[in-house]
Order: sequence, then C-alpha cells, then structure tokens
Amino acid sequence: MKIGRLCKEKVVETIKKGVSTKNSAFVVNYRNISSGAISGLRKKLQGSKAKMYLSRTTIAKIALKDSGLSFLTENLEGHTAFVWSDTDPVQVSKVLVGFAEKNEAFVVRGGLVDGGHLKQADVKRLSELPAKEVLVAQLLGTLQAPVTRLARVLNGKTTELILILKQLSEKKGGN
Repeated sequence: MKIGRLCKEKVVETIKKGVSTKNSAFVVNYRNISSGAISGLRKKLQGSKAKMYLSRTTIAKIALKDSGLSFLTENLEGHTAFVWSDTDPVQVSKVLVGFAEKNEAFVVRGGLVDGGHLKQADVKRLSELPAKEVLVAQLLGTLQAPVTRLARVLNGKTTELILILKQLSEKKGGN
C-alpha cells in the first residue's frame, strides 16, 4: 500500500471521528490567509478548548460523503478546516465569526451542534447568543425572582405586625 493512500485514509478517519464524536463541529473555508493569522486563530480556539484541523477539500468531501453529513461540504472552495470541541459551541462560534469578520477570505460554512445541523446564517446567530454561563445565570435569576418577591412580601407583613403590636403595647403602658 502506498504511503500517500495511508495518509489520506488517516486524514479521512480523523475527520470522521472529530465530526461524529465531538459536541460541536464547524466547517470553514479560507484562502490567501497567512499562516501567522491561522496560528493566531488556533490559539484563540485553544482558549475556548476547541481544535482546528486543516484538510484538503476533496478529502473532506470523501470523509463526509457516506456519513450523512455531506451537507457540510456543499459549496466548499479553497482550503477547508474543521473546528471541533466538547465545550460551549457559542464561544467557539464567536471566535470563528469574529475572525471571519476581520478576514473576508475566511468563511464559516456551517456545522453541527449536539447533532443538529447549522447553516452559515445559523452559526452567525449562534455567535450572537450570550455565553452558556450568562444564560444559566439569567435563568436562575428568573426562577428566583418569584421566591424573592414572596419573601419580601412576607417579611413586610411581619414587620407591619410587629409595629402594630409595639404600638398596642405602648398604648397599654408597655415598653
């Protein structure tokens, strides 16, 4: 078996594994972007605990052809990269969309999040969401609000009762 074929098979296997086993995966196209800029993007993605894997477009199409994820390889041009992660997909999409806004030759084509298909516009909308921690805090605040209001009302009524009892006590000659 030739070494070139073995390398291609290894790349195909890596792409299939990365896309199918990770919580989120994004597909991007780029052309004429310096290796320094790509390295900077990789560092930002590592901060979000995501990995970037570069591939030739033809190999990417072969890797995803039989997996039912061939929609990810539609309209690919130039060089292809996969970005996958098991952490918050919102944070990863923010990094990718932010980089794409600064580099028009970098295009986020789509992705998968928890098995759901995302088109290019969906990834942009995902990047506009607040981070997962912020959403959880907002949800907890919303759930806690009625209980807090009830506690204030009950506390207010108790305070009013104590004031009335104190006034009655003073009227009858108490302290």
